[in-house]
Amino acid sequence: METKLLWEKEDVFDLFVASHPRGDVLQTTKWGKLKAHSGWTYWPLAATKNGIIQGVALILTKKLPLGATLGYSPRGPLFSSREVLEVLLLAGARLLKKENALVWKMDPPILDGDELWTDCVQKSRLRFVDTGLDFAGVQPRCVMTLNLSTSTDTLLKNMKNKTRYNIGYAQRKGVQIIRARERKLLNVFYFLLQETAIRDGFIIRPLDYYEAMWDHLVENNLAQLFLAYHDNTPLAGAICFRLPHRVWYVYGASSNEKRNLQASHLIQWEMIRWAKSLGSRVYDFRGVSGDLEEDNPLYGLYRFKEGFGAKLEIYVGEFDLPIQQGGYVLWQGGLAIHNWMRRRARPGSK
Repeated sequence: METKLLWEKEDVFDLFVASHPRGDVLQTTKWGKLKAHSGWTYWPLAATKNGIIQGVALILTKKLPLGATLGYSPRGPLFSSREVLEVLLLAGARLLKKENALVWKMDPPILDGDELWTDCVQKSRLRFVDTGLDFAGVQPRCVMTLNLSTSTDTLLKNMKNKTRYNIGYAQRKGVQIIRARERKLLNVFYFLLQETAIRDGFIIRPLDYYEAMWDHLVENNLAQLFLAYHDNTPLAGAICFRLPHRVWYVYGASSNEKRNLQASHLIQWEMIRWAKSLGSRVYDFRGVSGDLEEDNPLYGLYRFKEGFGAKLEIYVGEFDLPIQQGGYVLWQGGLAIHNWMRRRARPGSK
């Protein structure tokens, strides 16, 4: 088995990602091109046997202070066997060592308890990163997924009564959902996103990031923007990512106006119907807190997604492969300080 960077065969790399049962848009070279707009470099590493790809790892690298580098494989690596994973880890570590990386971070979408992954962790230098039950990780460990193998009528029947009622209410009140086909409609979504960020107290990326997302993902059928209107007033917006087997709800926004019309429920239902029409097997609502106590401030997010019939899945979580032992220790210390400062900056923190 050999490893190589598929710079000149990126379509082949992306085809493997799209066909892998755990493939994710975040492992495609198109995602790498998008991240290049914010200072990352991408490396499409593949393990091949007799010219056939057996596994891949899209590795993103970014410069840190003092000439060091961070390595990260979002929702990767992707592999077909223990042997392939071990080959990818060795090759990726060699690559990152040349790039003066301190660590290679990864968070594969593998269900918690997977024996192959557990065995590999025990035999390698991979270190589990405890990010807690909420959203301290780079990617969510706890996600809500909806199986699309049943009919749309059955999907509706399996929803909570209140969710089904809200969808019908929005329809009766004349809320309309469109699939955006023009890049300029990103301005509408971004306005809604700004309104949401002010209301809920979080920081958003600049508009040009979403414009790059349109250019690299939407234009390549890897993402879709949806907008909800009532009497020409935009009420909600959402961006989905897509591969043949799965659709992910990634970004959402809503207006402060006419919230009683339940546009956010209807836009989800239309995205679910769209995913099913594509032949996708799963609609992924993405993250929720792993703490399902009703007094958790994030419980409402779980309740909203559960209302559509989605089920909780827990992944193995976030792992680090140290590249430079001494540098990795310094990285951990600096990251702890960064996370502490970020928590202090949150609205309502003391």
